[in-house]
Amino acid sequence: MSSAAEQPLDERDGRYLRLAIGWSATARERGNRPFGAVIVSSAGEVLAEAYCNTTETGDCTGHAETQAVRQASPRTSREVMKDATLYSSAEPCVMCAGAIFWSGIGRVVFGIDAVRLRVMRGERPEQRDAELSCRDVFAASPHAIECIGPALLEASSLPHRGFWKT
Repeated sequence: MSSAAEQPLDERDGRYLRLAIGWSATARERGNRPFGAVIVSSAGEVLAEAYCNTTETGDCTGHAETQAVRQASPRTSREVMKDATLYSSAEPCVMCAGAIFWSGIGRVVFGIDAVRLRVMRGERPEQRDAELSCRDVFAASPHAIECIGPALLEASSLPHRGFWKT
């Protein structure tokens, strides 16, 4: 599996992806794995902002994307969610892609891709993930989920530098 080319973003997507990347830095500062996510409606309303909190809480499902979906879905209609975008500092894992699917979110923009992230993490068994792209999960969805990424590679890689011990 090779790394995909960086995709250009418009001003709006760049702004919200940078916000998600900011949350990944917050996660790292708090001792968690450096991942952040933001959900934004088509009208530009921020519906949720979250960071990975797995170390703080001990909850292995506390990934940034699942945290954001947990915040937004109880108080946001399916109609709004289908037109919303989830911005993630990194390519969503299989679990997070499933949460995005179940939420009905119709668009995802992510920073660093899973292939590059695996190289940064190294090969320690406890750092391995299911090597399935979020695009594969989204492709199996009966509703369309647009997926854009990797993007802003330099910025989205920064919180991971020096974090992953080999």
